[in-house]
Amino acid sequence: MTKKAPAYGARAAKAPVARMSIERRDPGPHDVAIEILYCGICHSDVHKVNDDWGTTHFPVVPGHEIVGRVVSQGTSASRFREGDLAGVGCIVDSCRVCPECRAGHEMFCEKGVTFTFDSLEPDGKTWTYGGYSTHMVVDERYVLRIPKGLDPARAAPLLCAGITTYSPLRQFGCKRGDRVAVVGLGGLGHMAVKFAASMGAEVTVLSGSRDKEKDAARLGAKGFVTTREPGALEALEGTFVLLVDTVSAPHDLNKQLTLLRNFGTMVLV
Repeated sequence: MTKKAPAYGARAAKAPVARMSIERRDPGPHDVAIEILYCGICHSDVHKVNDDWGTTHFPVVPGHEIVGRVVSQGTSASRFREGDLAGVGCIVDSCRVCPECRAGHEMFCEKGVTFTFDSLEPDGKTWTYGGYSTHMVVDERYVLRIPKGLDPARAAPLLCAGITTYSPLRQFGCKRGDRVAVVGLGGLGHMAVKFAASMGAEVTVLSGSRDKEKDAARLGAKGFVTTREPGALEALEGTFVLLVDTVSAPHDLNKQLTLLRNFGTMVLV
């Protein structure tokens, strides 16, 4: 069985996002039904609507930074209760039996993951729709609990931009006392600064201008370097154990490599 749900989506490449009606399945045994309260906007949503990658199946309903409230659940679902705040990121299913899934790396599922929108369900026929909608149904194993004390509106971007920057910091062992550089202070960069500072690292922001220097300090950065100033990068050679680059515009990565200590790591996100 399916139910109609109001949504915002695009019917063709570069078409305006407009109201439409989509189908949502009834909860299966392990599913939870979520009333969507907030959904962030990621630039990949824009790429998908514009079909910049040439892979979009239309109509497309974007959105993968989703926070909502559980309103019902399947007969075998046990991780949530009605009324709980819940979050959904970019993945809503995987095989759960391959070595990668069993190791907790569902994003590398050997049989392929099911993405939150513009992705085929395991039945090979049904397309997924994202968070620009009033509600959705998701297997509880791909739903995250949102703490009660966390503002749900502020929590939504953590489900993509947040994990995009938190993951490399955790993966490469960011810890207290480490000198960490963050390149850029946009949607990703500001989160990288907050996370790294919270982990106890000494954070330096590398930016093309000084416009965001006060913001960087407010977020926890101890240093701020304007990369266009002569000699600014040369003064930092061999300084950082970890460099997280969040800038998508073309720029010289070779100069950044010189900023790393021996055995340091540069991550492009």
